Amino acid sequence: MWSDEEFERITGPHRRELMAHCYRMLGSAHDAEDLLQEVMLRAWRASGDYDERRASPRTWLYRIATNACLTALEQRGRRALPSGLAGPGDDPEAGPGRPLPEVTWLEPIPDALVDPAAVVASRGGIRLAFVAALQHLPPRQRAVLILREVLAWRASEVADLLDTSVAAVNSALQRARAQLARVAPAEDGLAEPDDPACRDLLDRYVAAFEKADVEALERLLREDAVLEMPPFLSWFAGREDFGRFIRWVCGRRGPWRMVPTRANGQPALAAYVDGGDGVLRAHSLQVLEITEGGVARNVVFGDPTLFTLFALPAAL
Repeated sequence: MWSDEEFERITGPHRRELMAHCYRMLGSAHDAEDLLQEVMLRAWRASGDYDERRASPRTWLYRIATNACLTALEQRGRRALPSGLAGPGDDPEAGPGRPLPEVTWLEPIPDALVDPAAVVASRGGIRLAFVAALQHLPPRQRAVLILREVLAWRASEVADLLDTSVAAVNSALQRARAQLARVAPAEDGLAEPDDPACRDLLDRYVAAFEKADVEALERLLREDAVLEMPPFLSWFAGREDFGRFIRWVCGRRGPWRMVPTRANGQPALAAYVDGGDGVLRAHSLQVLEITEGGVARNVVFGDPTLFTLFALPAAL
């Protein structure tokens, strides 16, 4: 068995990419953090049996992590976004409706928790819409697609990791691609968070929201812009309904403060709202898709506990 120093030296460089792998598989940053601890414990216990002639440390760790995820998924349903459960709402002035705590919702992940190089190299592999689409796949298909398409493993390597044949891997990949093509939204033209035009549009979006200037905000939206708000089932499609709902919100809550952050390789905003006593408290974490034509989608996670995960204060 390795010493503590050896274990950290060998496993440490891979932890953040394993975190991203567990997140893609599970759709939850909290679950991925918990499972990564289990993966490290399993690796520690098995370190005495590790044979570098059979696999590199990275491959060995991915085997442990993938199998741990597959075991965990045996007891869990898929995580979802509202747009994957129902059609868009048609009455924004009615508000979001009631929250659905019985639904297991997809969670965002802070860029800070995953390998920065991996985020840049395979940004599409961590984006919220892609992870949401992965949740429609059976667990083993999900694992095959991630290993083959995101991590670019060879079919023979995936077959060895999953203790199956190359033919089975290729078949699973074909089925996974077909399913993903049916459920994954197009993401062509998404701006990178560090692009100056993207940063400028985000700044204008923040200014419009904080000023409750709905007309200015609407001008920043694409015609087909989408607004989702887990844990609420209601969601809205199109610039007009998006804007009407924001107008409804601004008429009932405020003032607001928006703090920029990063999630899933995308620009994000931590929203704080005055609770009526002059204190700005954590309200929601918003993950945006921004294109050259404007804001294409905003997923508003109404879960203040995410602020701890993102190392954000609970109040300003």
